[in-house]
Amino acid sequence: MKIDIITLFPAMFDGIFNHSILKRAQDKELVSINLHDLRAYSTNKYKSVDDYAFGGGAGMVMMIEPIDNCITALKSKTDYDEIIYLSPDGELFNQPLANQFSSLKNIILLCGHYKGVDERVRQHLITREISIGDYVLSGGELAAAAFTDSIVRLIPGVLGDETSALSDSFQDQLLSPPVYTRPRDYKGMQVPDILLSGNDKEIQKWKYDQSFIRTKERRPELLMDEE
Repeated sequence: MKIDIITLFPAMFDGIFNHSILKRAQDKELVSINLHDLRAYSTNKYKSVDDYAFGGGAGMVMMIEPIDNCITALKSKTDYDEIIYLSPDGELFNQPLANQFSSLKNIILLCGHYKGVDERVRQHLITREISIGDYVLSGGELAAAAFTDSIVRLIPGVLGDETSALSDSFQDQLLSPPVYTRPRDYKGMQVPDILLSGNDKEIQKWKYDQSFIRTKERRPELLMDEE
């Protein structure tokens, strides 16, 4: 998979993309993550990428020209499956969408800032708008990082245990069950006996029951979606 990220602040991704699972995925050449500084595509001498909004109002707006220049340059070398704008009023991101995006080959992520991008970008240059939640961030970089992590970990070969991602919360519309590790007894707090029984059939049933109970208690709307 190839992910091209258009951003005003490439350095914000350094710590995230150079550690843990995302770094290993890149080292294995299972994903290529490329950062593109939007200011490099500005044609004015100040390398500015924003201006005041027509009609007035507080805040600046990201201009269409540098965004168009960048996307056009990228598209001249690669055919993209999706060009995604990270926006708080986009389609709400979830695990089923992460599964879908993880099977794509080439993606552009556009990180917004200020009061957002010129509406013509949204109308003519992108193919999808994605929101990671019903709240507003200072910029799209954090959203792009979360989006990237969530789909890259689903690419076959990225995780050491191929079944690990399948047991994540939301994969089957249920939250993950409780998990335990050593010691078995810690200050009188015990690990459930069933997990130490060796009876795989009963363990799996316990895990499913616990997932259902936890989902019903914490996220009942997930169960309603299945009805």
